[in-house]
Amino acid sequence: MKRLAVVVKRGSAEAVDLAREVRARFPHLEFLAEPELASQTGWPATGVAEIASRADLMLVLGGDGTLIHAARLLRGTSVPILGVNLGSLGFLTEIPRSELFPILEDVLAGKARLHTRMKLACQLHRGGAVIVEDEVLNDVVINRGALARIADHEVSLDGQFVTTFKSDGVIVATPTGSTAYALAAGGPILHPALEGAVIAPICPHALTQRPFVVRGDQVVSIVIRSEVADTYLTLDGQTGHSLQRGDRLDVRRSESRTVLVGNPHIDYFAILRQKLHWGER
Repeated sequence: MKRLAVVVKRGSAEAVDLAREVRARFPHLEFLAEPELASQTGWPATGVAEIASRADLMLVLGGDGTLIHAARLLRGTSVPILGVNLGSLGFLTEIPRSELFPILEDVLAGKARLHTRMKLACQLHRGGAVIVEDEVLNDVVINRGALARIADHEVSLDGQFVTTFKSDGVIVATPTGSTAYALAAGGPILHPALEGAVIAPICPHALTQRPFVVRGDQVVSIVIRSEVADTYLTLDGQTGHSLQRGDRLDVRRSESRTVLVGNPHIDYFAILRQKLHWGER
């Protein structure tokens, strides 16, 4: 590996200082930095397209939101992401700051433990045209804004009608995203090695409508069947798009995957126990 892309948590002086320390420790590497980081460090700025095409490894200094942002920068390429947790939870950023340098040295020596995460591809249809097309690592969310009115969300699976959620919204989450918003909506935890998706209504107006899990190769379609105002499609918490009655959202497994560098000293269930106190009484 010769080129290291660095993405830092916005507004974090700690992350910027750590990026400088990494560069000082590995002067033989070429560093690729977003314009904001470049302006803070004096490094040459690198465009998004160039980061995706040239990076051999991406180093993320921040929290899970920063890692999700970094994954979007890679535009579906299989560049491994090494996430260092400078945030609070750190489900995706598995590496603590204290272990950064030995693990980074192992990665550069070809000794990394890599694992891949399933992503979802989505298309928003309106009037016979696709107006939004994107991919997510965590979740696709239809949700209300300031006006607290329920709406009708017609859900189909591979073209077969499933149900209509009368709810504030609907979440379609990957196994990675099953511990995020979908978990708060009452959804199950899916192991990240699984190929499936969680469909979770947000505050449904029916006690019998619960989250459920579908196979990864199935297409989930959601049609807005009621008049809506102040309703949005949010992708990984990063981008938002307003919705109208009759809009159809199609969600399917992406052909690309996110590659993460795992922490060799901790497993997935240990992370659940540490971060969510899972299994405690």
